[in-house]
Amino acid sequence: MKSHLFYSSTYQQIEESIKAFLQSQAGQLTPYTSSPRAMGDSLQELLAQSFQEVLGEVCQEYSSAFSRRAMADIAFKDNNDLYYVVDVKTHRKEEGFHMPNLTSVERLARFYEDDNNYFVILAISYTIQHHQVVVEQVHFLPIEFLSWKCLTIGALGWGQIQIANFDHLVIVEQNSRRKWMLELCERLFTFYPKEIEKINSRINHFEKVYALWQAKPE
Repeated sequence: MKSHLFYSSTYQQIEESIKAFLQSQAGQLTPYTSSPRAMGDSLQELLAQSFQEVLGEVCQEYSSAFSRRAMADIAFKDNNDLYYVVDVKTHRKEEGFHMPNLTSVERLARFYEDDNNYFVILAISYTIQHHQVVVEQVHFLPIEFLSWKCLTIGALGWGQIQIANFDHLVIVEQNSRRKWMLELCERLFTFYPKEIEKINSRINHFEKVYALWQAKPE
């Protein structure tokens, strides 16, 4: 079932509400401006405490009690019993590439076996100006609205979907989940053989190391 949050302008209104809320709380964040990690944790905690109110009537059930290894930082159900897990990603805009992990390809594939599930990215970009936090941009969207032009797959476990560069998100509004998932599979069909080549190369290397040490005296 298609979400009325994301296949209408509702999610854009939520983005604006999140941005306004965070900017109104900027004073509370001042002690954490020197550390992006501390800032990220503080932004996430602020959102966890107030996100249900930001969502308003669209939110029927809400939870923010998740471990660091969980898929979600925040989760909720809407009026149509659709389930959303929200992964909060924060980014201080500065020089350099920022490639946050989003989720495991295998975990996402299992989660999306149920069409009522949505894996949502809440991406917050901010700057520090005169020791004050300025929220520059907020994106609140399902992962399938992120184009594969701005995503990559990292070699961890089954493979980790990553944002290639947080400063250059490419968004495809109302994108088809079917199309996006098919492209994920196609990319994995290319990714996995390359990983096999790497592993075979490492095996060959250590076969030589093994032979070298076999030839040494005790």
